[in-house]
Amino acid sequence: MCNGLIGKKLGMTGLFTAEGQYTPVTAIQVGPCVVTQIKTVATDGYNALQIGFGEKKKTRVNKALEGHLKKSGETRFAFLREVTVNDPGEYGLGQIINSDIFNIGECIDITGTTKGRGFSGVIKRHGFHGGKKTHGSHSHRIPGSIGCSAWPAKVAKGKKMPGQYGNNRKTIRNLEIVDIRPGENLILIKGAIPGSKNGIVEIKKPKIAEK
Repeated sequence: MCNGLIGKKLGMTGLFTAEGQYTPVTAIQVGPCVVTQIKTVATDGYNALQIGFGEKKKTRVNKALEGHLKKSGETRFAFLREVTVNDPGEYGLGQIINSDIFNIGECIDITGTTKGRGFSGVIKRHGFHGGKKTHGSHSHRIPGSIGCSAWPAKVAKGKKMPGQYGNNRKTIRNLEIVDIRPGENLILIKGAIPGSKNGIVEIKKPKIAEK
């Protein structure tokens, strides 16, 4: 069984459960993904599938990648990812994998790229409450003192300071699948996931620790 797929975040909405409870959900277009390469223990040292998602123009694909993708068909994929698989012999080049590998109520892990917020201050980046706004205070949004006096006379490593915020990979674990709509290649996930609308995400089944 394939343990993951590539998807696109479409946005957030909400559903009412059978008990009448409102549940916020994120809609993700999962696949269809196409198998572009099969890796086995004998040839590569591990079992995995390389899958493709989305399309891009011919002028955006170099000859080496185009030759690689021709083995699985004529589609030029915009995104390629590897996913683990228990038995690669069950799959063939060009095979389509859809959302039917997941089940309603199952918990999954989702990895995406968070929204980039550029260079941000400590209030926005770390949640500092800020300084006083009255009595002649000039310290409203600045971080304040960062030194360590005479000893060790340096800024401690890892000090929370202004800097680049967002635009990094983040994984949210154990998110519940509320609904699956195979005809539209949609799955509805309870809660929020990293990234902006139309962002690419990786949906994976959680690893089960071996006893």
